[in-house]
Amino acid sequence: MSVDDTVLVQRCCAGDRAAFDTLILRYQTPVYNAALRLVGNADDAKDVAQTVFLKVFLHVADFDPQYRFFSWLYRITLNESHNLLGKRRGYAEITGEELDPRPGPEAQAEGGETVQSIDLALRQLSLEHRQVIVLRHVLHLSYEAMAETLQVADKTVKSRLHSARQRMRDLLSLERGV
Repeated sequence: MSVDDTVLVQRCCAGDRAAFDTLILRYQTPVYNAALRLVGNADDAKDVAQTVFLKVFLHVADFDPQYRFFSWLYRITLNESHNLLGKRRGYAEITGEELDPRPGPEAQAEGGETVQSIDLALRQLSLEHRQVIVLRHVLHLSYEAMAETLQVADKTVKSRLHSARQRMRDLLSLERGV
C-alpha cells in the first residue's frame, strides 16, 4: 500500500530523504510529461523537471496541507515551464515554426502523423490554453483539481478548456485542409 502524499511531505519536513525520493519517483514522469507538453522540447522539459524538484526540496516546508500535493507540484511545474519559455523565447507567442521536425518517441510509437499533428497544434495554442489541455488530457486532472492548480474558479477552467478545444479543433482542421 502506498503512503499518502501528505504523510510523505510531513516526513520530508522532518528530514526524511527517503520520503522525498518516493515523491520524486511518484511524480517524475507526470511532471516531465506536463513540462514536455508545455515547453515542447525534451531537454527543456528535463530542465523544468529538475528545477521543479529542487524547488520542492527547498520549499516543502511551505506546502499548505489543506491543498493537494499534486496541485502544488503541478502549479510549480506550470510556473517553471512559463519561466523557461519566457527566458528562451522572450515571451513571444509560439508559432509552431520552432518545432523539431524529427518525430519524438511517442510519435514513432503511434505511427507519427496524428501525434505530430496534435503536438504541432498544441504548441500553437496560447500558454493559458495549453495548460488546461495538458492538465485535463495529459495529466487527467478533474476540473476541481485543475481549478486548484491554476488558482482559478471551476467555471474559468471549463471556459478555458472549451476555448482551447475549439482552437485545437480549428488548428487540426486547417492542417488537414478541412
